[in-house]
Amino acid sequence: MRIASEKELKEAFNRFDGLVAKGLAGHPETEREARQLALAIQQYEDEHYPFPKPTTLTGMIELRMYERKLKQKDLADLLGVNTSRVSEILNGKRRISLEVAKRLRSKLQIDADFILEHA
Repeated sequence: MRIASEKELKEAFNRFDGLVAKGLAGHPETEREARQLALAIQQYEDEHYPFPKPTTLTGMIELRMYERKLKQKDLADLLGVNTSRVSEILNGKRRISLEVAKRLRSKLQIDADFILEHA
């Protein structure tokens, strides 16, 4: 399924909302159709309404936190630092160390070149 216009997008949203309102549990055909609609909607939105890429390291870290539903404490645990250090980094009061940069790359999959350019 491919959505080619704003009109089709609106129709897909309406159809998806209708399927969800009826209930998906126990209805494999309905679940499959809802999943296909959701993927088609997402693909159309990715193509026509791209989410701007962060231009700062703080912005990239915050995006990754949002994507993974991480709080500052969770990020601190993941990076092996204390929560106050994460807070200082996110508020621009502290620069990242080489070890933290390595962990950002490995744990959050932030591109090393991006880290180097924006640290």
